[in-house]
Amino acid sequence: MTPQGQPGTPVLQALTDGTLAGSWVLDLARSEVRLESRHTWGLRPVHGIFRQVAGNGTVTAAGQVTGTLTVAAGSIDTKNKRRDKDLRSAKIFDIASHPDITCTVDGMQPANGGVRVTGSLTVRGRTRPLSFDAKASAAAGEVQLDAQVPVNRADFGLTYSPLRMASLNNTITVHAVFTRQ
Repeated sequence: MTPQGQPGTPVLQALTDGTLAGSWVLDLARSEVRLESRHTWGLRPVHGIFRQVAGNGTVTAAGQVTGTLTVAAGSIDTKNKRRDKDLRSAKIFDIASHPDITCTVDGMQPANGGVRVTGSLTVRGRTRPLSFDAKASAAAGEVQLDAQVPVNRADFGLTYSPLRMASLNNTITVHAVFTRQ
């Protein structure tokens, strides 16, 4: 079901019948990217939201999906100014040299009752392959994608953690709504 309560078309059906062919753009007002981690040796959850996100995608008539989701690393907001300053600094995201976190999608296949999204993730200048399962639906000229993506920040060289208090394992939660361009 879509948020409006209307049944959504399974995305894979819409891909194969050509319904989704064309260009798509991220609806910034209805989309969000969140970061979740654990601190104090796993005892305290830490939540943040990226306030600046952009994205687009293309679906071919044959159902091939490509796209990009770009997050301004400096837009992280954990509701703790000191933590946010550290995250933006050269110790973690190094926004002066690497202002964006980018997810590039190069495919989508059926998986586990939803879709498996494949592509790459670039953080702080390091690019790694990325594959995750997501729930997806299409309705009334929009496509929604919801996923929780596990990421080990050490894969991107982000190992700074005073006293090893912060977990290296993080979850990126994505709620993306795309509309026709």
